[in-house]
Amino acid sequence: MTASPEHRQADRRRITISVDAMGGDAGPAAVVAGIAYSAQKNPDIAFILHGPEAELRPLVEKKRGLAERVRIVNATDVVTMEDKPSHVMRNGKGTSMWSALESVREGEAPVAVSCGNTGALMALSMIRLRRLPGVNRPAIAILWPSSNPQGFNVMLDVGADIRADAQDLLQYALMGASYARNGLALNRPRIGLLNVGTEEHKGRPELKEAHELIKSFADKANFDFVGFVEGGDIPGDVCDVIVTDGFTGNVALKTGEGTASLIGTLLREAFRYTPLSRLASLLALTSLKRLQKRIDPRRVNGGVFLGLNGTVVKSHGGADATGVSAAIKLAFQLAQSGFSEKLAARVASAAALAQDSEAQTGDGDNPGSQKQDE
Repeated sequence: MTASPEHRQADRRRITISVDAMGGDAGPAAVVAGIAYSAQKNPDIAFILHGPEAELRPLVEKKRGLAERVRIVNATDVVTMEDKPSHVMRNGKGTSMWSALESVREGEAPVAVSCGNTGALMALSMIRLRRLPGVNRPAIAILWPSSNPQGFNVMLDVGADIRADAQDLLQYALMGASYARNGLALNRPRIGLLNVGTEEHKGRPELKEAHELIKSFADKANFDFVGFVEGGDIPGDVCDVIVTDGFTGNVALKTGEGTASLIGTLLREAFRYTPLSRLASLLALTSLKRLQKRIDPRRVNGGVFLGLNGTVVKSHGGADATGVSAAIKLAFQLAQSGFSEKLAARVASAAALAQDSEAQTGDGDNPGSQKQDE
């Protein structure tokens, strides 16, 4: 059957997201439910779904209208949460994770999404997509609910690499600024460097060195550097991007998730304490639902791998359909903005600036003269 002109036009307009259907705790049913929900909300999105076709085809066909938006790539092997990254690097070619990244490598999709093993996903991403020229260590960036007008702050790294020297932290600042421009529409984001205090004499030597490096690049790279920030500033309004090493960032992330869960539990217990408090919970139901939505980690699900030749969104392993849909939405927004190309241009400009500074020419290219959204 020949597609109508309207259908052909819709196909050209759609952005295709490559999705690893396997590896998440809830299995492929949650992934398919998530992409089905995204497809209902957004007519401009299509999918390449990777996993065992015999298992995925019935799930897709159960969702009304989804089959015409999905191409299934048969990949029978699965990367489990217990698999070591080194093992996956040697033996992962037939897995759904490898296949999802391959679609980005081959230009079939601008972004890949996976709920699978974080370490294995980063290892395979570095093998298949390679690092951008000038990037020493890729980083994982996440959106953190905040009191800023945009509602979120960017924090990186949250676990790609537990170590980071001053040059790595500078690259994180540059990549985080680019993510804030494209993900949060901030023309001139404010960068903060996470430390044990805001005084310039505090912290490890590499943090003090990074402080001076980031400060020296601020005007040239079109961002504002607010200096050192503390843990309490992560959800605050002092800055828009928090830069740290992967060890510290991952501990902060897991602490934040645990705290949000504890607050929810304590609120439920408090409102069940007496008949009067149960009545109060009914009166405050709308406000409580608004609070729940605001701090629900499923709705900001998705860590973005930065510094690669292609964009990868890591969904939480325990994500349900709502969480998967949130990760798909983030992937779509980044693809729509041309984020990969803009990030590559930003990193290249930073490398040129560094070379010019070392040569002391004073005439290097100024990224601030480039487009604001790079």
